[in-house]
Amino acid sequence: MLLARLLHRLVRLGRLAVIDSHGRRHEFGPDPEPSVTIRLHDPSLHWRLFFRPELCTGEAYMQGTLTVEEGTLYDFLDLIGRGMNAGGSNTIGRWMATCDRLFRRLQQFNPAPRSRRNVAHHYDLSSRLYDLFLDSDRQYSCAYFGGSDDDLEIAQARKKQHIAAKLLLRPGMRVLDIGSGWDGMAMYLADKADVQVTGITLSEEQLRGANERAADRNLDGRVAFHLRDYRQQTGVFDRIVSVGMFEHVGIGHFDAYFATLRDRLAEDGVALLHTIGRSDGPGATNPWIRKYIFPGGYIPALSEILPAIERNGLCVTDVEVLRLHYAETLRHWRQRFLSRRDEARALYDDRFCRMWEFYLAGSEISFRYMGCVVFQMQLARRQDAVPPTRSYIEEAERALDAGQDRERDTDRAA
Repeated sequence: MLLARLLHRLVRLGRLAVIDSHGRRHEFGPDPEPSVTIRLHDPSLHWRLFFRPELCTGEAYMQGTLTVEEGTLYDFLDLIGRGMNAGGSNTIGRWMATCDRLFRRLQQFNPAPRSRRNVAHHYDLSSRLYDLFLDSDRQYSCAYFGGSDDDLEIAQARKKQHIAAKLLLRPGMRVLDIGSGWDGMAMYLADKADVQVTGITLSEEQLRGANERAADRNLDGRVAFHLRDYRQQTGVFDRIVSVGMFEHVGIGHFDAYFATLRDRLAEDGVALLHTIGRSDGPGATNPWIRKYIFPGGYIPALSEILPAIERNGLCVTDVEVLRLHYAETLRHWRQRFLSRRDEARALYDDRFCRMWEFYLAGSEISFRYMGCVVFQMQLARRQDAVPPTRSYIEEAERALDAGQDRERDTDRAA
């Protein structure tokens, strides 16, 4: 079996048993535990998984031609991820990855009309799907875990608080939220910092949900949402925040993005960019993710982001790297989704559920073993736009904590 050559290299820990399409059992790995068994139901997988494992593994699981007989899908991907992290490789796979890098600018060509179609592919799915696994504020980005006892709700609240602290907000400021999602960040900033927020998104489903939630919370006079590409935005803002949107820009559009930030940011303004990144240098988007989950998307290296910032006259005033926070976020999402899988099946079908499970599990593995991280980059037009030390971040977080404590006390008294 051609696939055996690849698996001998990849399985460096534990044991993987593969039952091929003819019913024959093959075992790989040096240790008896952890043990995972998969079954291949299609003879073509014997060679397709060798030549294109990153694409075909997900497709086979979606289609039910690869099933997990012992353990779970996560256990299987974890075993492979650990092996790759330990140095397992495939010459054919490296060659295909090189080809992907050669064509990545074409794959990430995202003018405004195409960006809107790409966003609709993922974010215009039913809001009920996202309610199955996100927190109550529908934060669809990396949470910020302050300790092992944090649940998802607490960690997402910490993320919003941490970002607000870095923005150095004052009452009455005008804030632009690029990629505002379901409006959780915008409403948090408007409510806790008494600022005016303009949110822009390319998702009609998110826009509808954001407007409804703002009206329900009586914040529709302090937040306003628009279906708008970042390149179409006008005006000048005291602060700009962008969380989980930059991954959809595409490397060929980095200059346009940072030129927009520069032009929309006040002379003494501050911007905060929160984006998934890669710690192992420039690469290409995983072909399965590109085809089924985030068409046009790309996770950039810091070495690709910084030159575009510099070329467009912005200063980097702070960089923080969140390493395993997204892995923990995805673990919570995956467990929540699996616990409500029947509801997801009622919305879509079994194939969709398998696709979504593969997406959440595979993404978690990428943050544990494949060099994926989150960058929080604070930007300004002037070096003196923020204090010279980072102590103000902790001070602002304490002030926000105190405000929340007063609100809880007021609610209990009422």
